Amino acid sequence: MKYQTRKKALILLADGTIFYGKAVGGKEGSAFGEVCFNTGMTGYQEIFTDPSYFGQLMVTTNAHIGNYGTNVDEVESDSVKIAGLICRNFSYHHSRYSADDSLESFLDKNNLLAISDVDTRALVSYIRDHGAMNAVISTDVDNIDGLKKQLAEVPDMNGLELASKVSTKEPYFFGDENATYKISALDIGIKKNILRHLAERDCYIKVFPYDTTYEEMATFNPDGYFLSNGPGDPEPLTQSIATAKDILQTGAPLFGICLGHQVLALANGISTYKMHNGHRGINHPIKNLLTGKGEITSQNHGFAINREETEAHGDVEITHVHLNDHTVAGIRLKGKPVFSVQYHPEASPGPHDATYLFDQFLENIKNAKLEKAH
Repeated sequence: MKYQTRKKALILLADGTIFYGKAVGGKEGSAFGEVCFNTGMTGYQEIFTDPSYFGQLMVTTNAHIGNYGTNVDEVESDSVKIAGLICRNFSYHHSRYSADDSLESFLDKNNLLAISDVDTRALVSYIRDHGAMNAVISTDVDNIDGLKKQLAEVPDMNGLELASKVSTKEPYFFGDENATYKISALDIGIKKNILRHLAERDCYIKVFPYDTTYEEMATFNPDGYFLSNGPGDPEPLTQSIATAKDILQTGAPLFGICLGHQVLALANGISTYKMHNGHRGINHPIKNLLTGKGEITSQNHGFAINREETEAHGDVEITHVHLNDHTVAGIRLKGKPVFSVQYHPEASPGPHDATYLFDQFLENIKNAKLEKAH
């Protein structure tokens, strides 16, 4: 059987630490990226196709991956975005009536290197203690020195602009053109489920490339603007930040998610920083400071906005906080229909506790239209 003859493989971390495993299927080679972990029990296909994970080696903490196969409707972009997969037990056989393919076949079609039989508990504990860092997964187990030299050439995620790698090249439309509301969305790594949520709320969306100016986005004559999620460091996104600043000058409704939240903060002079190992999973606890209610949320980010600077900002109010480490999880601008969150209210995968934020965005749009009418 194929898994009895699988090649030996390894994970080499930037600090020289090595973990061993076996290649999934017959694939050979090496894959480089920042190693990170996701604690979700389900949703691996959505995670693998999420543009926010571009260039990262994904460690899944759930012990079994692939057991329910894949389905064409459960992708968040047009291709796999992670750089490689690291897991404990890889299931070559799946058992779900709605699956249309195996995970092995799905990964093969996307030319993705995956390794299994790794002590993922030990690896995750190491990353948690020492922080996210660059790594390589490889079947070239006898070439440690060569892999170390190649790994040293991989750029650090801090300061790395990746939105251009995943953003659309040309504007496109999503939803019903006869919908009541029009949204101009800046694609810095947008997930399909965000567009679905907006379309379900009677919105017609025009999606623009990451480096689009406000003037170009305004040609759609939208009722509101959206800043998407995405990968990498937000600080190099100078055009996206400038576009957000220009939108703010108009007073139009604006909603940002994840990287879009960080871009909005930078547009208001609030700095961002790289986290020790980030938040990635579908069970992260958030407190809504406006309602006092808790939310269990889907998260995927390695950067956050500066809390002290946010608290000191006269025009910005913190609306949500992460209950594990008290990082800023949401902000709004005082006196403007503008807000953002550091997590994923569209989930996919994850709980639906935060979908009300899309309704809040639509409420802001409706109120703005009423004000304009009067």
